[in-house]
Amino acid sequence: MNAFSTAAAGTAPPTVTPDFNAIKTRQKAAWASGDYAVVGTTLQIVGESLCEALDLRAGQRVLDVAAGNGNVTLAAARRWAEVTSTDYVPALLELGRARAAAEGLSHIDFQEADVEALPFDDASFDTVVSTFGCMFAPNPPRVASEMLRVCKPGGKIGMANWTPDGFIGQLFKTIGKHVPPPAGVSSPALWGTRERLAELFEGEARQIHVEQRQFVMRYRSPEHWLDVFKTYYGPVLKAFAALDADKQPALADDLLTLISRFNRADDNTMVAPSDYLQIVITRK
Repeated sequence: MNAFSTAAAGTAPPTVTPDFNAIKTRQKAAWASGDYAVVGTTLQIVGESLCEALDLRAGQRVLDVAAGNGNVTLAAARRWAEVTSTDYVPALLELGRARAAAEGLSHIDFQEADVEALPFDDASFDTVVSTFGCMFAPNPPRVASEMLRVCKPGGKIGMANWTPDGFIGQLFKTIGKHVPPPAGVSSPALWGTRERLAELFEGEARQIHVEQRQFVMRYRSPEHWLDVFKTYYGPVLKAFAALDADKQPALADDLLTLISRFNRADDNTMVAPSDYLQIVITRK
């Protein structure tokens, strides 16, 4: 019996159980395929803002999960925190290490680690942070459980997550129309909703403070943005690579149309605000 006849017979189709290990293997390859730092360094202001929202103090132990090239890692280290910077893509950690060395920030420990299986003891850190990182892990309940586990009682979890309706959230949606996401895996942009945050953290949180903010994408032109993201941003690079050559122009056209919805520049450049949630969770 095929899927249509099953539904017609009134029987729900079987629930798809994702192969999280296989999905993460593909994700690692996607993030390693470009050079995320080219995009990531433009987001530095987000890490600085998050550290201020967290009211970080000198000497606090901070864990940055899915740290990428280290935006919030560096922001926390500039405030004299003792930072452990983790990611499951070693090449990204090397980029973060190089940035730290260039700034003389020696009090950072860079360590390969998967946010869904953190190699740290319970209650090891005063603060756990992630900017546009942990939201991409395929198993959200496991991610939240691990972040809560390694955070001390009374400590804080800080995140910046793209919203579904903002520019980057709509980017994911547009890509999904051309290259469907893995079955059974929810959109990463759901991390940018209050409902998902409550679902994942409310039971262990004394307080969840959420502020909607904007990061403005500033590029030479919409075409410049497209070229940068096709070349360096893993999810977009891999989306184009997954399509036959004759289907790639349609994706490019849809992305340029998306930019036109958000672009507020009137001088042929790109100035496109993208909504995100800045989140500070105080653990019980």
